[in-house]
Amino acid sequence: MPFPLRRRVVLSILWALSILCVSVLFPPAARADNPIVQTIYTADPAPLVHNGRVYLYTGHDEDNSTYFTMKEWRVYSTSDMVNWTDHGSPMSLATFSWAKSDAWAGQVTYRNGKFYWYVPVTSRASGRMAIGVGVSDSPTGPFTDALGKPLVENGEIDPTVFIDDNGQAYLYWGNPNLWYVRLNTDMISYSGGVNQIPLTTAGFGTRTGVANRPTLYEEGPWVYKRNGLYYNVFAAKCCSEFIGYSTSTGPTGPWTYRGTVMPTQGSSFTNHPGIIDFNGSSYFFYHNGALPGGGGFTRSVAVEKFSYNADGTIPAMNMTTTGPPQNGTFNPYVRQEAETIAWSSGIETEATSEGGRNIANIENGDYVKVKGVAFGSGGATSFTARVASATSGGRIELRTGSPTGALAGTCTVPGTGAWQTWTSVSCGVTGLTGTQDLYLRFTGGSGFLFNVNWWQFTGGGTGGNLLTNPDLEQGTSGWQVNGSGTLAASTSVVHGGTQALGITGRTGAWNGPAQDVTSRMTNGKSYATSVWVRSQSGTPGAKATLALTANGTTSYLQLTPAAPVNASGWTQLTGTATVSWTGTLSRAVLYVETTEGTDGLYIDDASFQ
Repeated sequence: MPFPLRRRVVLSILWALSILCVSVLFPPAARADNPIVQTIYTADPAPLVHNGRVYLYTGHDEDNSTYFTMKEWRVYSTSDMVNWTDHGSPMSLATFSWAKSDAWAGQVTYRNGKFYWYVPVTSRASGRMAIGVGVSDSPTGPFTDALGKPLVENGEIDPTVFIDDNGQAYLYWGNPNLWYVRLNTDMISYSGGVNQIPLTTAGFGTRTGVANRPTLYEEGPWVYKRNGLYYNVFAAKCCSEFIGYSTSTGPTGPWTYRGTVMPTQGSSFTNHPGIIDFNGSSYFFYHNGALPGGGGFTRSVAVEKFSYNADGTIPAMNMTTTGPPQNGTFNPYVRQEAETIAWSSGIETEATSEGGRNIANIENGDYVKVKGVAFGSGGATSFTARVASATSGGRIELRTGSPTGALAGTCTVPGTGAWQTWTSVSCGVTGLTGTQDLYLRFTGGSGFLFNVNWWQFTGGGTGGNLLTNPDLEQGTSGWQVNGSGTLAASTSVVHGGTQALGITGRTGAWNGPAQDVTSRMTNGKSYATSVWVRSQSGTPGAKATLALTANGTTSYLQLTPAAPVNASGWTQLTGTATVSWTGTLSRAVLYVETTEGTDGLYIDDASFQ
């Protein structure tokens, strides 16, 4: 979260000092899982939990910056808090035609089937900071300008958005003051005027030595509610910020200062909080200057797991390089985006011609780490990757434990004629059983070697995908209709590769694309299911179901929780369920259906194992 112009001289001095601190606080040899993005500098984290994933919205500090040089926002997501998928930049300064600079700290919330991104930018007309609103049907964008003008403008920054239990939404922001408005249900207008929260020492702590700033509050508020208590977590006391917090019994106060969440540390003189609960645990996001070349204007987002005290207070915590433990499992037998990363060295990401992103600028010795990969007792037998190379290619070494750990297999990548001309390569692997950290190490000659779009393992024994044509690259082969409808291959709307599968003409919610898996069933076994789904219109709820017919009776097992899908982007349905029947199984059909309605669907990259 940046500061007003009058502080630039002080900040420049602090930046120079912060560079000296980087190697002391976070030595270059430290390579764990924090910061969580290593391909670029990120700042001002704003996490959002949606449909079983955490979406992390950040700013982007440009390389070699000596001020808050920020032109776009970025988004990442995870289902396990350690492996993060890069979704690129879904919104930038160019999104707001009325803004001229400063893509600074914002926050996203979900309501009315849409995602609203509140951000501070500099108004071209007034030269003052104003709050704009981006809107999208998908958490990964693209976002468009919801208003074509500022929602509110008073020269201050750092919006945070909160929707209370009664449905009333609030937008808070401010440096050096603290303001709020009551948002209307459309989320792009407000009622009741612009209101100022009194910054009292009882509410926000006492600052000494600065006559016009009597409280610790500086900027970057993060407001939320937990167990009936309202929290306001904020960056405190420029210009070597720590994170403090206050609580209240109401959304607008009066506030009571509660103390320090994270002390000053980390070689960045700013910090910015974000707090969520996910899969039964609590997480605190922040930023520091821990990456090589990092500092006060080249920051990086990190995260820690924590537990509230019994009375609801937040414990003080320190920055670490280890980050939180894995919260969930990582399935190697479904198609995984190559830009899903726990840690990386050397690589960058870019948009790919096949949709989404790929890893790029790969040179000899670069690598990607994927943490906690669940290969299972049967283990993996082969590996496939989608690759492209404008040169002579190179090799993908599959290693465990470290970049130079045990070698499980090597795939040779050929030249394909261009960086976005894609082909799939496969190789056998050994020794990949249980749960292990996987390293994709890239080797070859000099210069850039190749790009990687996605990868997937095939399992032996109990570990493999039981579906025929799971990636839909062979069109409708292996697939049928459950009920009524017409299946057709899609080459214009795909999640990965070059084809997906579409169904139209459904006459019932239970109709959908299906596969007969009767011969592959084992009674009492647990199966993991994953499928990417996209609607052709509307936002129906979708789920994967298994129909089991035994002794003339059919039962229905829900394989994945139902989740809304839309026409603007893909939603991954995942779940694990145990099959059970009595007598002789005569038929088992896996299919994708909706909870209601007959909207057309697309599916892609399915797994049942």
